[in-house]
Amino acid sequence: MPIKSDKWIRQMALKKEMIKPFSEGQLKKGKISYGLSSYGYDIRVANEFKVFTNVNTTIVDPKNFDPRSLVDVKGNFCIIPPNSFVLARTVEYFKIPRNILTICLGKSTYARCGIIVNVTPFEPEWEGYATLEISNTTPLPAKIYANEGIAQIIFLEADEECETSYKDKKGKYQAQKKITLPRM
Repeated sequence: MPIKSDKWIRQMALKKEMIKPFSEGQLKKGKISYGLSSYGYDIRVANEFKVFTNVNTTIVDPKNFDPRSLVDVKGNFCIIPPNSFVLARTVEYFKIPRNILTICLGKSTYARCGIIVNVTPFEPEWEGYATLEISNTTPLPAKIYANEGIAQIIFLEADEECETSYKDKKGKYQAQKKITLPRM
């Protein structure tokens, strides 16, 4: 599975709307960088967050998720409580080609502050805004900035198209438009 270059990513983003909105290069200007890099694309976190709380003393259960365990926050930044995490979504909407799989890794600027970003792979023909899990592993509150870089997507191309894509199997997170909670 070869890794795709900036040239391929640019072409797919502009011609096939694989990434929308698309930023041509690494945009910084006092912000945590985002946009096209040599062999990937640095995604941004949107300004909508769901912060985990224990106010309602619910149990986090992926088979029976209680939305009362979250507090909605909207703004230019989000404070993640110590040893906790938030759910967020990307600014970018993705349409992944049938022969591509992605891997997402957190940006080093945040990782060096104890902030870990977890995103499952974007499967072939998945599309939507990605829901992000952003963990604060420190004993201190941590700040993340909306509309700035949060993680990098790496695009892997298969030698042949898959037999069954995410779209074919009608995946439960297909075409999500907002932060999506666990579904069964």
